[in-house]
Amino acid sequence: MSIQSPPDDLPVIALTVLEPCAQPALVSEPMDEAAAAGLALVFKALGDPVRLRLVSLIGARDGGEVCVCDLTSAFELSQPTISHHLRVLREAGLIDSERRGTWVYYRLVPTALERMAALLSAPVS
Repeated sequence: MSIQSPPDDLPVIALTVLEPCAQPALVSEPMDEAAAAGLALVFKALGDPVRLRLVSLIGARDGGEVCVCDLTSAFELSQPTISHHLRVLREAGLIDSERRGTWVYYRLVPTALERMAALLSAPVS
């Protein structure tokens, strides 16, 4: 089994933005340009209704992963379009994939979602 990851030439901005911290950067201090760009990449990935629904379908699946064949059948979109949306989510660090024979299985990256939730749920004082 091999785990697929984004190509080496992609920016790793999204992962550096989501580093754990005592208090989320969004409300504790002004965000620098690189952090804002990385966070924007994540929110842009989630800003499309198809991608948001893909995240929901993957996360709601028992066992925490879903075959791409099940994802494509849930939409009235072509397989290449679904693959494009999955690639955007993977490049943003929100999902991961693993090829098993002919099929690719997708799962959420829990730490990325937890860090985003922490960032957005910080108390405003």
